Amino acid sequence: MTSQRPPAPHRRQPVPIRGLALDVLGEWAAGDRFAAELLDQAQRECGIAGSDAAFLRDIVLTTLRNLSLLDHWIAVLTDNKHLDHRSRWGLRIGLCQLLILKVSEHAAVNETVAATGRARSLINAVLRRACRESAALLDQVDARPLETRTSHPNWLVEHWQTVFGSEKTAALCEWNQQPAPMCARINRLHPDMADASDDFIVCESLPREDLAAGKVYMQDPSTALAPRLLAPQPGQRVLDACAAPGGKTALLAQLMNNTGEIIACDVSPGRLRRLEGNLHRLQVANARIEQHDWAQDSVPAFAQDGFDRILLDVPCSNTGVMRRRVDVRWRLKPEDLQAQAQTQERLLRNTLRVLKPGGILVYSTCSIEPAENEQLVAMVLESTPGHELVTTSRSFPPDDQIDGAFAAAIGRI
Repeated sequence: MTSQRPPAPHRRQPVPIRGLALDVLGEWAAGDRFAAELLDQAQRECGIAGSDAAFLRDIVLTTLRNLSLLDHWIAVLTDNKHLDHRSRWGLRIGLCQLLILKVSEHAAVNETVAATGRARSLINAVLRRACRESAALLDQVDARPLETRTSHPNWLVEHWQTVFGSEKTAALCEWNQQPAPMCARINRLHPDMADASDDFIVCESLPREDLAAGKVYMQDPSTALAPRLLAPQPGQRVLDACAAPGGKTALLAQLMNNTGEIIACDVSPGRLRRLEGNLHRLQVANARIEQHDWAQDSVPAFAQDGFDRILLDVPCSNTGVMRRRVDVRWRLKPEDLQAQAQTQERLLRNTLRVLKPGGILVYSTCSIEPAENEQLVAMVLESTPGHELVTTSRSFPPDDQIDGAFAAAIGRI
């Protein structure tokens, strides 16, 4: 009788991370989706996690964060040779690994070359030259213009220099080049966290168990600026007009001791589902979710009686969070600032209509642009009798060491 061997266990083939990074960056360049969304999708579809997922994110986000500098190095190393899209992205991720991430030369060159297909000989030659000339390439960085060495669009650097001056613009661009820490807000609505000593903590890795249990919520300290300025009181009726994904709503509930009523609104069913899930996990008990677009002039039935407090956290240019949302700088265009301001004005005018006499509305953004912040609030108040500016609060990233944000408290007389 012959014995049979048990079947060999199935072994999943390792995912070629450099090839996957090229695919993500190619899709990013060809469409209008943000890198974080594409990375999440790639990780799910390819079943990668842990160090592989972290390395993929490092390559993609560091490449996007240093795009202009990488293209400068490519021009130097290729004598401005014309390149097809995949070859250029291959060189970008290869140089990113060699000169910025400091990946071993053998792995960075060989694995990147293997992922690039038809242009392997070119990629190989350029990356090996970069290895030989790495010291000289790095030494020349400080001499490059600000927009090149910090990889920001020329128009945006010029715009900020006009608004903030050269010194603050340089500090802001340098700030945006630093990887953002993972910050979590302590959720005091969870009984185990009620007496925690800190409101925010910096995490070395994603606190998955505490997130799932609702003990913490991932958000930067700048996000607390607007809810704290609003200062809702227990028992009040509060509107969170643009509530999803729910981090600020949960902080409002915490400030209200989970009493009174919060009407949490957003536009799309998908965003509302995410909002509902987050509020449930964070043990928010005083919120009711409603679908409504406050850019529309109609006043919904749930708002007919008005609100004591309103938080209006409007969609914006995201110029205060470019350190955290790496590719915003490449998606933003000059005309977007004015287009955002038009939407923001409609939202502010419409929500002021449902503010009770004696009530407070806080208008907030994660933008550092005066056109979206102080100037817009002043313009609306000039033509809205019976309302006055109470106070403002803002953060400028290099000065305050948190993301950029703006909040203006408006009172109805």
